[in-house]
Amino acid sequence: MSLADRLAAARAKETPAPQAEQPVARPAARAAASGALPPPREALGKLKGRATQALFVNLGSRMTDTTLSQEQLHDLVRRELADIVAAEELPLTSEERARLNQEVIDDVLGFGPLQRFLDDDAVTEIMVNGPNQIYVERLGRLDRSPVRFASEQHLRNIIERIVLRVGRRIDESSPLVDARLPDGSRVNAIIPPLAVDGSTLTIRKFSRDPFQVQDLIGFGTLTPQLATVLDAAVRARLNILVSGGTGTGKTTLLNVLSSFIPADERIVTIEDAVELQLQQPHVVRLESRPANIEGRGEITIRDLVRNSLRMRPDRIIVGEVRGGESLDMLQAMNTGHDGSISTLHANSPRDALSRLETMVLMAGLDLPLRAIRDQIASSVDVIVQISRLRDGSRRVTNLTEVMGIEGDRITLQDAFAFDRSAGVDAEGRVLGRIRPTGLRPRFEERFRELGIDVPPELFVAGGG
Repeated sequence: MSLADRLAAARAKETPAPQAEQPVARPAARAAASGALPPPREALGKLKGRATQALFVNLGSRMTDTTLSQEQLHDLVRRELADIVAAEELPLTSEERARLNQEVIDDVLGFGPLQRFLDDDAVTEIMVNGPNQIYVERLGRLDRSPVRFASEQHLRNIIERIVLRVGRRIDESSPLVDARLPDGSRVNAIIPPLAVDGSTLTIRKFSRDPFQVQDLIGFGTLTPQLATVLDAAVRARLNILVSGGTGTGKTTLLNVLSSFIPADERIVTIEDAVELQLQQPHVVRLESRPANIEGRGEITIRDLVRNSLRMRPDRIIVGEVRGGESLDMLQAMNTGHDGSISTLHANSPRDALSRLETMVLMAGLDLPLRAIRDQIASSVDVIVQISRLRDGSRRVTNLTEVMGIEGDRITLQDAFAFDRSAGVDAEGRVLGRIRPTGLRPRFEERFRELGIDVPPELFVAGGG
């Protein structure tokens, strides 16, 4: 064989024989197959759905077994879930496996994607606008979360779970509901056809540890001087209205005011959904009840206010007045149940009186407006206005005394008012604070008569 032939043969051995064309695997797919990279999101989503369904099938009636504690039920679900995931043989990192387990447990035993926000103490409100939009409020700031529900049906399942746990129902024939979670968090849900773009859910969280007066001073809601005056006003048994818009912190402030009530008094609280957390030993808590499926059995706030008068209360605290019960509350304030406290929705002390007049008219009695105003002027002593400012902070902006009635108009006088002259800082935070106006309130005389020590300089203009 010639040299040329030998060289050609050698090159032929080094060159691999042509093979059938194979599809080129993408790097991510090759890595996923070898376990180097996580499986695609779609695969995890499908695995989560299969695991959830398998849990319901495998556990059956044990999911609702009342003899099992929450810890036992969680342990049972974790063990069963580990077997289900192992049988799938999908390569998962330890982080993915932990996240998958938590999400499935939240879906099966908790409130799905919302559970993480319910467990986060920094979150104060959760707003769900359909399956793809979840907003959360932290420290007064509202932000959109990247978390989503898998579908509209997934969201509906969570809403129904919340509603069923509190003995309510929600469906096309009854498409809206107000309820509360076992921890007291307030829930509002509304579904199609009333909610056009998908089911809507709003949860106002209930603080596990109620705020104390020092907390509100630290937040800037109150000043130490104003807190001293409010403490004296409660101990002096002044009738107080807390006025503010939605989400301004009226109930939180009401909780703090109620903490000033002496421990030896009998307190009756009346609420639509129990939120108040009173620390006194002698407290009777009453909660209204909606009508049942047949439209019967409703017990209103007004029914409870009337009944509370027969319970020998020293104080009546109404979580919020919204209708005709306002007349019964005013009459209670006027007939020996002084020291009562309540809240209402209004944007200023003057608006609070106007709204109170309107609600008294809702009682259905044909009372002249002058008689209603006389009743209000003789019943309400102080209006505490709380507002949510543009930086998200919640501040008391007015402490207003109801002076009486002149002609056909109730006269008001601010003892403290919010000073906005300081403006805002570079980060948009409001620098102003509430200060005394310099006008001496008449209830200062009542403090002196009862021996309640309040330094006169607290009411001097420029102080606070």
